[in-house]
Amino acid sequence: MMATGIRTNPWGGQRQTRWQQAVDWPLTIAAILFLVAYSITVIGDVDVATADLLRLLILVSWALFPVSYLVEIALADHPWQWVLHHPVNLLFVLLPLLRPLRLLRVVAHSNVFQQSAGTAFRARVLVYLAGAATLVTYIAALAVLEAERATPNANITSFGDSFWWAAVTITTVGYGDFTPVTLRGRTIATALMLGGVAVLGVLTATLSSWIVQRVSELEDRHK
Repeated sequence: MMATGIRTNPWGGQRQTRWQQAVDWPLTIAAILFLVAYSITVIGDVDVATADLLRLLILVSWALFPVSYLVEIALADHPWQWVLHHPVNLLFVLLPLLRPLRLLRVVAHSNVFQQSAGTAFRARVLVYLAGAATLVTYIAALAVLEAERATPNANITSFGDSFWWAAVTITTVGYGDFTPVTLRGRTIATALMLGGVAVLGVLTATLSSWIVQRVSELEDRHK
């Protein structure tokens, strides 16, 4: 078989790979627009016309992901196997607030991390984890503020309060000075706590591995 210059995956095939390459940047831009529009909708004090425009922008950017996902399934050589082995793609469809995490791919694959294989891998892992923690904290703050602020007995009523709550929750500190009272807010809190434990655990392990590698390299140099 002749080389085409296009990488394939075991279940997707070349047609799907071409589609993914074609929509990679449009979906990344859609994720940025979604985050900006959602942020302004939750935090900003906008008029009715602007609010309607923002809702339309959110809807359009949301729709691009399920459409692209369905096209990827249709183009896959083995559709169901591809679906089973790519749960993150489905997660982006079901949970629109996670879509800005696509931005981390752009940073992690930049030339800054084109070093030795082990170092580059650890660097990418650190970028993903640190970026994911920051984005998830910000997104969770927006989501919980939207869920809580209209509730009469809520104590999370400003973005400052919600961001502080999200920061102490994802780090598992949990001061308890701000707590969600709605079912939706508590669901977000549960997911954030579980995500915080996972992110901090992997981040600690990656840093420890990098430190051990550096110490080993320094010892080898002085032998």
